[in-house]
Amino acid sequence: MGDDADAVSRAVDDRVDEQAFLDALEIAVSALERADVPYMVIGGLASAVYGRPRWTHDIDLFVKPEDARRALHALADAGFVTEETNPHWIFKAWRDGAVIDLIFCVKGDIYVDEEMLSRSRVAEIKGRRARVLPPEDLVVIKAIVHDEPSARHWHDALGVIAGTELDWEYLLRRAPRGARRVLSLLLYAQASDLVVPEGAIRDLFATIYG
Repeated sequence: MGDDADAVSRAVDDRVDEQAFLDALEIAVSALERADVPYMVIGGLASAVYGRPRWTHDIDLFVKPEDARRALHALADAGFVTEETNPHWIFKAWRDGAVIDLIFCVKGDIYVDEEMLSRSRVAEIKGRRARVLPPEDLVVIKAIVHDEPSARHWHDALGVIAGTELDWEYLLRRAPRGARRVLSLLLYAQASDLVVPEGAIRDLFATIYG
């Protein structure tokens, strides 16, 4: 992941000052770690770490539902303006124009669990260290949340498949929440000449259709 810094640099939204954006990331991560709140970076920044660079205007942090309010309080103590935006899945925090999305439930009823945390990776994001969601979970989430207004999600997932060595056995264990969407994505990736093992596609097909 030697190109992480350049990829993430290009991923930052031009509308937000890059220094303020990265400072907000560093301060937020430090605040959660001091509060002993397990977290992972997801969304556009994670996509830039593992796959294709693209801009993003917010910092998506994934936490357990039972830790969400504690995480929000930690951000408030670190100088962020905070809001309990939606008690079902997301809180928000702001600092110097940078937005933190504190997410605790992803579409498909995906939550942070211990296996996900154990496989997460610490990456350098333009000189800032942060824990990032496993690439396999990122592919599954991107496949599930894709819709017409957010077509970038599938392209993000394809970038991860192209740019990262994946544990296919683990990915298949994570896929049942959106198995048909993940299967469709993998078939599309293979049709786009990306390396997807035949066995992974056959196993997922068998899981869905018996």
